[in-house]
Amino acid sequence: MPRKVLQQLGMSILAEEDKYLSPFATRHSEARRNRPIGDIDFRGEFARDRDRILYSGGFRRYVGKTQVVYFASQFDEHITNRAIHTMQVSQISRTIGRLLRLNLDLLEAIALGHDLGHPPFGHDGEQFLDELCREHGIGHFHHNIHGLYYVDRIASTNRGLNLTFQVRDGMLFHDGETFKERLVPCRGREEKDLAEYISLSRQGNRPDLVPSTLEGCVVRMCDMVAYIGQDIEDAVRIGILKLKEVPQEVIQNLGKNNSEIINSLVSDLVSNSLETDSIGLSAEIAGVFRKLKDFNYERIYMHPEIRRERQRIKNAFRMLFDHFLEELERKKTDSIIFQHFLGNRSPEYVETTSPAEKVRDYLATMTDRYFTKTFTSLYVPQMPV
Repeated sequence: MPRKVLQQLGMSILAEEDKYLSPFATRHSEARRNRPIGDIDFRGEFARDRDRILYSGGFRRYVGKTQVVYFASQFDEHITNRAIHTMQVSQISRTIGRLLRLNLDLLEAIALGHDLGHPPFGHDGEQFLDELCREHGIGHFHHNIHGLYYVDRIASTNRGLNLTFQVRDGMLFHDGETFKERLVPCRGREEKDLAEYISLSRQGNRPDLVPSTLEGCVVRMCDMVAYIGQDIEDAVRIGILKLKEVPQEVIQNLGKNNSEIINSLVSDLVSNSLETDSIGLSAEIAGVFRKLKDFNYERIYMHPEIRRERQRIKNAFRMLFDHFLEELERKKTDSIIFQHFLGNRSPEYVETTSPAEKVRDYLATMTDRYFTKTFTSLYVPQMPV
């Protein structure tokens, strides 16, 4: 079939989809980019974004990055890593989106890209890198901001992925400091608003804003839905928690396993969000959700076994940061930061990015295993061959 015919077919299908969507959904025709692509594609703009994210290097590295348990895939491949979490967020978002008649392509693109800015070792790694960035005068490090920075400036040899505004907005505002039982889109946002939020956040004044589309709000809510029960199952699997320890109120209202918890939360979200320009839980379920979130924080995320290697990893971050910064300042071109990272960067990036920012960007791309391998090669004596 000729390409032009495929394009016409695709456009006609998208136009029909737009007619079916909820009044609160984002139309395919509303997609906008900073740099027009030029050619017309039969997939639609948000589907193109999804595919660009799916085939990016950052997406491939999800599989090697911590969700909660350090080195999960190296001792038990059933424990959740960031790749599994991301796919679960996408699946749950699509389920809710279909029932609310939202734009599924936009939902999927935001969900698949929402954690691209995470460094190795999950939120602990994020905290360590944040401390180092502040010490070196380059502002705070937040994974949601770095995710947008990655797709705008780092990916595809510094060409960026040139994603639509709606996807980029959803990625940037997916991460809430506090749980909100209902999210209402902050419509009318523009590019300058993204820049202002990033500037404030880097300075330490991080406003808790929500996405500008209902699809982005759904992904933000589903991010929590995806991990809240899965983290319990992972904790039980590695032996730091027993199911009988989960509060009875949670079991009675949400369920006794991850599948039941997700089903309960999805059902409540849809029931309380139909035909409204918002996504939210009922007051009763929101209260139980908060208790479960507090329980997980106390019994899982702060558990000594989960955080046993935390100080060592923190020390390793500092040693690697200082090591690579020194080698950049000495222009030591045989360093692995030149060989593995800067050698593939654009001249514009190399010339305009400070040494500390280059080290930040390099460390943030690493998987847990690559980080550990790099540290070992630099600081652990090697046996002679």
